[in-house]
Amino acid sequence: MMLRVSVADQVLAAISDVTRTDEVRRDLDLELFELRLLDSLGVVELLVDLSDRLQIDISPAEFDRDTWATPRKIIAHLEWRLAAPPAG
Repeated sequence: MMLRVSVADQVLAAISDVTRTDEVRRDLDLELFELRLLDSLGVVELLVDLSDRLQIDISPAEFDRDTWATPRKIIAHLEWRLAAPPAG
């Protein structure tokens, strides 16, 4: 049986890769945009990375800067997304 990595671990790994800092693992309330750790190109990279890791479609239209402002908020949003029944 394969060990399932938590959503939080996957998200933190992706953010850490894109921002090139482990600080995101130590401070979940790090302001990614204010500290210029994420820019528009980084957001696209992060969306693609998270889509691959979590096996879900994350549309750029779904991106909201306030919802994605900190690692904690991104984790909460994606845990909610994964728990929500599929639309349709």
